[in-house]
Amino acid sequence: MINVAIVGTGGISNLHIQGLLELKDRCRIVALCDIYPEKAEAIKEKYNLDSEVFKSHTDMLASDVKIDVVHVCTPPYVHASISIDCMNKGKNVLCEKPMAASLEECDMMLEAEKRNNVTLGVIAQNRFRNEVYRLKKLADSGLVGKICLARINSEWWRGHSYYDLWWRGTWEKEGGGCTLNHAVHHIDMLNWIEGRSPVEATAVLANVMHDNAEVEDLSLSCLKYEDGTVAEVLASVVSHGEEQGIVLQCADAKISMPWDVKAEIPMENGFPEAEKNEELIKKLKDYWDSIPELKYEGHTGEIDNYLTAVEKGEKPMITGVDGRRTIELITAIFAAGFEKRTISLPIDENSKYYKAEGILNNAVHFYEKSSFVENFTEQKITVGNYK
Repeated sequence: MINVAIVGTGGISNLHIQGLLELKDRCRIVALCDIYPEKAEAIKEKYNLDSEVFKSHTDMLASDVKIDVVHVCTPPYVHASISIDCMNKGKNVLCEKPMAASLEECDMMLEAEKRNNVTLGVIAQNRFRNEVYRLKKLADSGLVGKICLARINSEWWRGHSYYDLWWRGTWEKEGGGCTLNHAVHHIDMLNWIEGRSPVEATAVLANVMHDNAEVEDLSLSCLKYEDGTVAEVLASVVSHGEEQGIVLQCADAKISMPWDVKAEIPMENGFPEAEKNEELIKKLKDYWDSIPELKYEGHTGEIDNYLTAVEKGEKPMITGVDGRRTIELITAIFAAGFEKRTISLPIDENSKYYKAEGILNNAVHFYEKSSFVENFTEQKITVGNYK
C-alpha cells in the first residue's frame, strides 16, 4: 500500500484525490497540506479522508507520518522548492503542471531525483485521453507519412475574475499566462507526438481581455523543426466554446483530435481529385478503431501509471525530462514574444532565460495587478473540451 500526501488543496487537488480514491486498493491518502489549513480540512471532510492536516510541507515532512509519494498541487512558483524538499527526504514526487518556473529549477528537480534515487513524475494527463493516445499511435504507425504541419489549438475561456486570485496573473507567482498554464497540456502532446523538439520559435504575446493580469491571455507561436517542417500553437483564455484539438497534416493524410481524417489524390496538374483516397481513409479508420481504449483516462490514468512505476521501480510514462522539454519550448516562446525575434533551441545555461530571474527581468507586463482575493468560494474547475 502506497502512502500519499497532497500538498496544495485547491481546485486541481480534487482530480488527484478522485483518481487516488479510484485506486484505493493500491494507495491511501495519509496527509493533506495547505497554507490555508481550513481548505485542507474542507477537502478532508468532503472526501471523508482519514488524513492528517498540515499548514506547511516542512511540518509534514518533519512529522512521523509515513509518506511514500507526494502530489504537489500548489501554485507554480513553489513547485520546484517543495518537490526538491520532498525528494531530499526520500519521497517520490508527482508534480502538477507546469513542472517549474524555469529551466534551472527543472534541472535542480532532475538532479534531486537522481541524487535521492526517487521517482519524479509531471502531470500531463491529456496523454491519457483515448483520442490523444490513439492519435499518437496512428502518427507512429507510418500509415500517414511524416508530419509536415502540426496545428495546436489550446483554446480556453476564463472570465475577468479568474486572475483576481492572489497568485494568478503575475510573472513571479504564476510564471506566465495561458502559454504556460493552459497550453502546457497541448505543448506536451505536441512534443510527445512529434518525438522531438523544434529548433526555432517565433511568437506574438498579447493581453486582450484581462486588465487585472501582467501576463498574456493570448499567444500565437510558429515552431520550426530541423527538417524544415512546422508547428503552430494557439494558446488562449479568451476563446468562447473552448474548442481544443490537434491537427496533423501529414504527407499522405490529415488526422486530428477530435477525430477526423482526410486524404486527397492529386490530378495530373497537382490539384485534388473530386474523389478522396477512400482506400487509405478506410485503412486509417480501421486502425483507429482497432486501438483498445485505456483503462483509465485523465488524472486517474496518469496516477495509475505513476503508481505502477513506483511499485516496479521503473520510470513513469511522463518523466521530469518530459516536463523539462515542455518548459524549454514555452521558455523559447516567451523569449521570442518578449524580444520580437526568432529564438533558437535548445536553451542552455548561458541563456538569460535559463533562470526564473531572467524571465522576470525581461517579461512584458501588459497590466499591473493592483488588487486580489485570497481564495474563491467556488472550487469547481474545468480541464478542457475535446469534443
